[in-house]
Parts: sequence; C-alpha cells; structure tokens
Amino acid sequence: MRKNYFAKLLNYTKNVFKIEKSLSKLKDGRKNPTYKTAHVVLPVLIGFVIRIRSFNTLNNMMRENEFVNLLPRGMKLPKIDAIRDALKVVEIEGLRGMLTYQIRKARSNKVFENGTIDGYTVAAIDGTQTFNSDKKSCEKCLKALKKGKEAQRNFHNSVVISTIGNGAKVVLDFEPYRAGEDEAKKDEGELTAAKRLIQRFSSNNERLIDVVVYDAIACNSEWINTCNEASLETVVRVKNNNVDSIREIKKQVNKSTETAIWTDVGGYENIKVFEGTFKMNNVAKPLRFIKFLMKKPNGKRSQIMIITTCFEMDIRTLFKIIRARQDIENSIFHNLKTECGLEHCFVHGGNAIEAVLCLMFIASNYMQLFYHRRIKKSVKTQVELIRQFVKGLYLLKRTPELIFNTG
Repeated sequence: MRKNYFAKLLNYTKNVFKIEKSLSKLKDGRKNPTYKTAHVVLPVLIGFVIRIRSFNTLNNMMRENEFVNLLPRGMKLPKIDAIRDALKVVEIEGLRGMLTYQIRKARSNKVFENGTIDGYTVAAIDGTQTFNSDKKSCEKCLKALKKGKEAQRNFHNSVVISTIGNGAKVVLDFEPYRAGEDEAKKDEGELTAAKRLIQRFSSNNERLIDVVVYDAIACNSEWINTCNEASLETVVRVKNNNVDSIREIKKQVNKSTETAIWTDVGGYENIKVFEGTFKMNNVAKPLRFIKFLMKKPNGKRSQIMIITTCFEMDIRTLFKIIRARQDIENSIFHNLKTECGLEHCFVHGGNAIEAVLCLMFIASNYMQLFYHRRIKKSVKTQVELIRQFVKGLYLLKRTPELIFNTG
C-alpha cells in the first residue's frame, strides 16, 4: 500500500494536537482502577474515527487484537464492560478540555484565517436527538409522553455549534438539555440550552467566529440579547411568528419595492430582495429584516426571511449564510447518524451520554481537519477516506512513532 492514510492521521493527531498528552490528563471516578482513563478512552476515540456504530463492533475489534500495533508491547486494553463503567464516571471537564484545545490549536494553525463564507467565520447552531427509548432511563433523561399513548418516552437531546460554509465543518462545542433545570423544575428546551452554549463558547473562544446563524426557534429578543452580550452578530430565520414588531415589518416590506435583483444564482432563475429596519421589543439596537423571493427555472417559487444584527454585511453574503445553515444538519448530524450511530445508545447512565458525544465530535473534527488540511486533493470524498482509514488500520505495521504512549 503506497499511502496509509490511517498512519498519516495518527501522525497528524500526535504532532499537531498532542493527543497523547491530552489523553494522559483524563481522569474518572473509579477507585483503584486496573486501567488508566486514557486506556479506556483511546479505543473508543479510535473507533469513532473509523466510524464504529456500536460497542459490540469495538468489542470484536479488541478481541481480534486489531489495535495491537498502536500499543506498547505487553499493554492490554480493558474489556468492553470496563469501558462502559468508566465512561459513566469519567470527568467531562477533561473531555471538554480536549475539544477546546482542538479548536484553539486549529485556530492557531490558521484554519479559520480566511473565514468560511466571504471572509467571515460563520457558525450554525442546531439541536439534535442523541438517544431515545421507551425502556431505558437515567436521572439525566428528558421525559415526554408519546402522542396518543400513555407510555413515557425517555430521551437525550443536545444543541451543537459548528462551522458552516467552505472548509472543514468543525464542531466547536455542544450543550445537552438538562432535566429539571428551569424555574418550574421542568425539562428545559432547545433555546435555553443554546443560550447557555453560546455564553460558554464566546467566553472560551473570544472572537473566533464572526456570525452565528440559527433557525426560527430563536426569532425572539432573548436570543438577540444573548448574542449582543456575547459580542456576536447573528442571523435568524423567520417563519410564522407572533412577535408584533416582526409582523409589522413583514407588512411594510411586502408593500415595498425590491432593493436588489439577481439572475442565475445558485440554481435559481432570479432572486428578488426586499428589506427594512425595525425595532424589536426588549432589544436595544435596531434589527434588519430581509426577504429573499426566489424563482427556479421550472417556475416554482420560494422565499426565505431573516432578521439580523449585521447592518454592514453585503446582501449576497447574508443569502449565502442562511442557505449554508443546513451544513450542520447535512455535514455533521446526517453523517454521524448514518455512519457513526449518533442516535445509538452506546452506554447509558451517569456521564456516559455526554462523554460519548464529546469523543464522537472530537473524532469527527480530527477527520474533517485532516481531510481539508492534508489530503483533500488525494481522496475525493470523506466516505472514501473512512474506507481508507479502516484499510490502513489492518495494514498498519508496528513503528515507534505510531505507538500511543499514554503513561
């Protein structure tokens, strides 16, 4: 094999992101453990890099000694039950520290230097379900009744922030919904978790992103004020809305003449733009309302409406941003759900769900950054790259530079 892409990835994570040092700092709540936390996390992280879909697959790989050339001689990996037990009590702060270091290192290596859309570094926020069961439950489960049934549904949801547009689609941070966190001791919703996420992310990564884009659930003063406090520009989709100021500006814009017209852009025959400025209740600064009316070559029409704090940004850039919002769904959630079992319950209870999510996003970022920064011209698709990773693992030869020293 002329090129072992898996070996190249290991060298990349070791030399650039110092993965061995990060793993050695991890801790968990076990007393007198046989295996260090790093020895527990390492096979899970490698498994997510090559897109395992269950711990049964990981267990079979360890039984067949498929990771033996990555380990020092004489070192044994824990059994899958020990891995499950350790993930329930692993310190989440350590795993989040790995994710934060990964983002900061990517930033220092100028991954985001040229922005992702027209020179701006743009991120999208969206929620996703990570576990759903009628039978299994834990103290951190959200609970809801099924439609038309008395059976209770137990689930875990998280809000994720990821870069969108050109280049690597990097998961910057995530925040799980918390059970019984609001004033009425009810399970919180997506917007509450998103506000907490953006507050923590902006404090840990000042000026990393320029614009954050969100769906219509955030079309309110709470989200706008949260972004203003974090010194972030925001773009928010507008759909059916009961905010009086938005209904009023809609009427005004519908009666106005278009401010711009484009032809033959992004598969559309033409795009008409209508815009206005308005003041939302409980928001100190004015906002910009824009409607894009689009016509396809087959005659079908559609529209996108947004509100934004970006007054200096070009209208075409805003159009690219709102259309690129789906990148987080297509490039992150879809890929991880279909290829890596994002909605599969690998292990449940304690810190397990959050730990698995953190490792899955770290592994996804390694793959995305490696693909876009090192070998994009050599391998055409990410699906093919994963196939090459699996092939490379089986053809790997024991060499000192590839052995993981997590002591």
